[in-house]
Amino acid sequence: MASFLHQPVLLAEVIAALRPRTNGRYADGTLGGGGHAAAILKASSPNGWLFGCDRDGVALEAARERLAEFTGRFELRRGNFAELAGWVPVGSCDGVVLDLGVSSPQLDTPERGFSHQHDGPLDMRMDERQGLTAAELVNQASAEELARLFAELGGERQARRFARAIVRERPLSTTRQLAGLIERLVPRAGRRTHPATKVFQALRLAVNDELGSLKRGLAAGWSLLKPGGRLAVITFHSLEDRIVKQFGRDLAREYTFPGPVDVPELRQPRPPEARWWQRKAVVPGAAELAANPRSRSAQLRVLEKI
Repeated sequence: MASFLHQPVLLAEVIAALRPRTNGRYADGTLGGGGHAAAILKASSPNGWLFGCDRDGVALEAARERLAEFTGRFELRRGNFAELAGWVPVGSCDGVVLDLGVSSPQLDTPERGFSHQHDGPLDMRMDERQGLTAAELVNQASAEELARLFAELGGERQARRFARAIVRERPLSTTRQLAGLIERLVPRAGRRTHPATKVFQALRLAVNDELGSLKRGLAAGWSLLKPGGRLAVITFHSLEDRIVKQFGRDLAREYTFPGPVDVPELRQPRPPEARWWQRKAVVPGAAELAANPRSRSAQLRVLEKI
């Protein structure tokens, strides 16, 4: 589908981590244009199976077209990866991949309202069936709530100033109106990063409940794995990466269940449930950065179920 051409990030590294094989079963919770899914199905030929989903209906149809050569070896549904365990058999998968964040086709489509670089409606919904849009959030939330979102989800130091200005100027209905307002407060002055970048990130995360979905999705993806299966997660900013690291640390450490003080034998240790594939996050190499500059913030972390 020409309208959704997406270059998968860290593709070779994901395949190396998941080790797709004949008869293997895999899940891709963020299909996008189907790049990771196609590589998994190719590497697991002739009979590997893939479950896939995406919140974005356009992305889902693009993935379906891209995977047409593997017809009969996959099941695709529209939905949030946090819901994977509701339809994929628990304990059935050899690998699960989650490629987080917003895709290039979403950013580059003005009508979706994700980017300050194009003029379009303040939308930002990954699933256009949901009700809340960025415009509703910008125009209805209090200055205090907007400031909190900008600070917590965007790391914006001028969160309060921007929030007060938005409340004074609203209603705001387009990306250009919002980006222009922020730029008037903090002129770009030749800087590479637009001053509205963190505000747009915070709104997108809030509209789509991305961090909440990630927490639920990690648990869902983990439940799908067989022993020896691997969960591969690609993050694009520190808030996501922090959640993934904490999830992995909790699974990879030994835990002792507390028992009554006077009955020490009831304090039962729980062995680790996971181990890291690599201790440090895997990042794009020079060749990938040159071919796809948007991959520069990507980090891959992989957990293996013990």
